[in-house]
This record gives sequence, structure tokens and C-alpha cells, in this order.
Amino acid sequence: MEKSWILHTKHFANYLKLERSLSGNSIDAYVHDVDMLQQFLTLRRIEVSPLSLTATHIQNFLQYINELGMSAHSQARILSGIKAFYKYLMFEDLIEKDPTVLIEGPKLGRKLPDTLSYPEIEKLLAAIDLSSAEGGRNRAILEVLYSSGLRVSELVELKINHIYYDDGFLRVIGKGNKERLVPIGTDALKYLRIYLNELRAKPPHKPVQKGFESYAFLNRNGRKLTRVMIFTIIKNLALSIGLNKTISPHTFRHSFATHLIEGGADLRAVQEMLGHESITTTEIYTHLDRDYLRQVIQEFHPRS
Repeated sequence: MEKSWILHTKHFANYLKLERSLSGNSIDAYVHDVDMLQQFLTLRRIEVSPLSLTATHIQNFLQYINELGMSAHSQARILSGIKAFYKYLMFEDLIEKDPTVLIEGPKLGRKLPDTLSYPEIEKLLAAIDLSSAEGGRNRAILEVLYSSGLRVSELVELKINHIYYDDGFLRVIGKGNKERLVPIGTDALKYLRIYLNELRAKPPHKPVQKGFESYAFLNRNGRKLTRVMIFTIIKNLALSIGLNKTISPHTFRHSFATHLIEGGADLRAVQEMLGHESITTTEIYTHLDRDYLRQVIQEFHPRS
């Protein structure tokens, strides 16, 4: 079945180049959309050729990328690429019925998207006052959230001895007390190291309170940060730059997934790094090699 997808995708790319005279970047984007659909089918162990795919398959795929945290705009763009693929198959008389014809994209409506663009991420990071110890801590927090796609609960529970600087990984305790190793980018590691080694015990921070020595991120009273405090830090930062979006710590997790996938990262690698409970409840996914996960971050993450 995989050979069938490769063959038809290759012919689709040739059609876009010769018949529609699209640029190389546009062709790559269309092909990537189709490749993501094929990757999803492989993950779910669904053996079906592109010529016999049904609307249900595509709807399940759209639900999947929604669960990964992709914005409505990104989902709509991916669906547009898949629709173009099936219009091509119809044009070539390879199929009699287009499975995408009745599928509508996500309603964009008036609700502000909860995914940040990379320039918006950079603007938020640049607005942090690094002259203060708290600013240095906050920079490290946002860098880690965006670099590794952590849940806010995973961030506040992060332990110092779970940061593997030499290997470039964090050991994360996720939902259901499940552990996973997540790659972390070089920028995030740099700010994390500065905070832990130089700023964590610097005024206005009080000495670390007993029982909280192992936690990476602390408040000014030397205790573990709360989830609410992380929300407040991000909300105030957004206000300070006039960002007209409703954002939260989860926005950085969504942005992490979206930017990796749109950059060309493998869906399987992204879901592995996210530790998605709703997707990994059954043991149908291959555990990925750590070197491969690190390679995905280095190749496709904007801050690596």
C-alpha cells in the first residue's frame, strides 16, 4: 500500500509542476500534506491505497491532527492540500468519486487562534527583562515550554536531576505518572543553565525552602511554582507587547507541535514527544530512537 501512495504522490508532484506551474515550495507543501495523511494511516495500521480511501479515513485524520494541537488555520490548509490531491486523481480518471468533496474544513469563525507564529514567539521572548532574576527564570520557562512541548503540569514538576545537558533531553513525568524523554533545544538549555546556576538563589529570590530543593522552577519564596503562576506570567507578557490573542502555557505546546509538523517533521515523532494520552492508549506505535527525536528537533524546530 505504501508503494501506491509513493507512486501517486510522485505523479501528483509532477502534475503540479507541469500542469499548474507551481513553485518548488508550493509543491513541497502539497506533497507534505498528502504524506501526513499517509503517515497517519500507517500509525493506525490502516492498509488502504489512495484510490480506495474514504471520507471517514480523512475525517479521522483531521481529528488526529486536531488532537495534536494544530490550529484551525493549519488544519484548513492541510485539508486544502489533500483536496487538491483528490482533484488531481479525479482529473486523471483514477477514481470515480472524490472522498473529500463533502468534507468541510474547521470553522475559523471569530475565535482567536491559540497557536502563535514564530515571530510572535520571538517577540514574547524578547520582551522579557533579563536584567532581573525573575526575568531570567521566565525566559527559561518559556524557552522550555516552546522547545519541548511540555504540559504546564510537567513544567512545574520538572526536577533538576531530570535535565540531561550532555544528551539534550528532559525526563518528563506525564499523565498517569508515565515517563518519557523529550529533546530540548540548545537555546532552552542555555537559559535553563543560566537560571539554575546563576539566578535561582539570587535576590529577590529567597533561599530554597526545605522539600523544594529538587524542583527546577521556584517562586521568589523558594517554593515550587504553581500552574496559576505560569498562566499569569504568560498573560502579563502578552499584555506587555499588545498581543491580541488569548494564550496560555498550552499555546506553547500547540505551537511546538504545529511548527514541527508544518516544518516537515514526522507525525509519529511529534506524538511521541507530546506523550499524547488520547493517541497512545493502545500500543500500536513504534517507540522511536532517541537520536531520531533529537534529529527532528534540530532539523525542524525554529529555535534549533
